[in-house]
Amino acid sequence: MRLREYRPADAAAFTEGYEDPVFRRFSRPDTGPPAPTGHVIADERTDEVLGGIGLNAASPGRRQAEVTFWVGPWARRRGVATAALRAFDQYAFGSGLERLELLIHWDNPAAQRVAMAAGYTREGVRRGALPSASGGRDDMLVYTRLAGDPQEPATRLLPDLPGGELTDGVVTLRPLAESDVDFYTELHTLADVIATSVPPVPMPADEIRQRCFRAEAQWLAGTRADLIITDAATGAQAGEIGLYYQEPPLAQAMIGYSMLPAYRGRGLTTRAAQLVALWAFAETDIVRLIAGALPTNVGSKRVLEKAGFRQEAYQRSRLPGPDGTRVDDVQYVLLAGDLLAQASSTG
Repeated sequence: MRLREYRPADAAAFTEGYEDPVFRRFSRPDTGPPAPTGHVIADERTDEVLGGIGLNAASPGRRQAEVTFWVGPWARRRGVATAALRAFDQYAFGSGLERLELLIHWDNPAAQRVAMAAGYTREGVRRGALPSASGGRDDMLVYTRLAGDPQEPATRLLPDLPGGELTDGVVTLRPLAESDVDFYTELHTLADVIATSVPPVPMPADEIRQRCFRAEAQWLAGTRADLIITDAATGAQAGEIGLYYQEPPLAQAMIGYSMLPAYRGRGLTTRAAQLVALWAFAETDIVRLIAGALPTNVGSKRVLEKAGFRQEAYQRSRLPGPDGTRVDDVQYVLLAGDLLAQASSTG
């Protein structure tokens, strides 16, 4: 890969890039074909156009600018975007800029992965930063890199699952995805699932869609890992389980889960909890997992106990209940040593 100036002969490739559905999905409504400004990303050997990269909304006085890039579908999944971004950063910083910024849609994890691989840090969320195709405005994730920052990939608190899933042959866990909106809606409109949610109110349809479309972004940020529980034999969606990494300084995370009625009482939730715990203790810095259950939720307490969790506390009026009330919560804890002991006793 190399960066070079735009040439008239590149017009056809730029037009093809503009017609790509992925480019159209994440481009601004008033965006025309990828602008022939900045640099062309070209193949080092053949000079084939692979994409483009440049600056947008530069602020010379503050020595900062927004970087934009695109890669054609014919050149993706080859590390082209990451290599181009690293090379362009050197050029930009060499020209006197000191801060570079990427604005990335929540549901564009591919671009987020590029940013992190190039050493950018997720800095926050800019509300209503760009106009949307629907006529509104989209919130954008802000990734930044300073001139003095290293080029090493950003550290991730929650790595990808090995092979993309976790399984014990009976249940399989895979990341929550955009395609799960209908299933997630079915699950989160069940009366007993609503009753054990925090707070215990129905999840709005737009929040359900947002949860599915932003799941990978949350995973990349290290805040939560949402998983779908499937029956390994049939592939049918049975439930969900999530790991919420809310206290990284304490190396403590929380799990929560919900199952369709047809799959309850078969030990699938316990298996799912054990798979998540094994992954968390083996692949992350987490050393302590917690989970809560209503005192009356005998089934959930049984799941946790069978998975090796131990009851540690009874917390009065900890959670919001229905109609402005407060409800008690029973807290369970699992340590890595507990899980190993459980495995030894059942092995």
